[in-house]
Amino acid sequence: MEPPRQDPPRSGLTIAYSRRQRKVAWSEASDLELLEGMRSDDELALDELMRRKGGPLLNMATSMVGDREEARDIVQIAFLRIWESRRRFDRRYSPNTWIYRIVSNLAIDHLRSRSSRARSLQGFQLQHEQRSGEVFARQLDKLTEGEVRTVFQELASTLSEKQRAVFVLREMEGLKGTEIARILGIRPSTVRNHLFNSRRELRRELLKRYPEYARNAGIGERS
Repeated sequence: MEPPRQDPPRSGLTIAYSRRQRKVAWSEASDLELLEGMRSDDELALDELMRRKGGPLLNMATSMVGDREEARDIVQIAFLRIWESRRRFDRRYSPNTWIYRIVSNLAIDHLRSRSSRARSLQGFQLQHEQRSGEVFARQLDKLTEGEVRTVFQELASTLSEKQRAVFVLREMEGLKGTEIARILGIRPSTVRNHLFNSRRELRRELLKRYPEYARNAGIGERS
């Protein structure tokens, strides 16, 4: 539903609308319409976007940085950035892609500032290790969403910032590789490499630290 517009259209809602009526109208608008309303400086459109996206973005940021309070700060800054850059939204991308990119970049910057230790991706061993990563991906499906998040939070320190981002967006947010590539500004092939390496690293750490838990989840040494 598109909120009633002035003639000529400017703010996305008629001036005659009361604040309450405008809030109701924005609650029924699409994400794209909310961004269009923000481009016209309507703060109620931002309020609705925050109400709609705040929870999911907080969960995503928490998964990436491992601390809910730090994640709250990231999401708050993200909405400030969204408002400040509202007129630069590129309509070639979906609203979700644009919003997730802002939050992901902030989370990655936060992780990098938390530790100056640089981590380089390790090369993978062709067929055997590729197969191991694929098997682990299937085995992760045997864990509940809560279990995956718990295991990830415990083991995520072994991953690079981009690996964390890719894993969270793919395994926890359920986004496709092409969308993750657009969000993070990398190639789809790089997304696949990050995902493979993150799965492999998490599998190794899970087997090393929690062998009993790994067996119960059906994650064994053999691939």
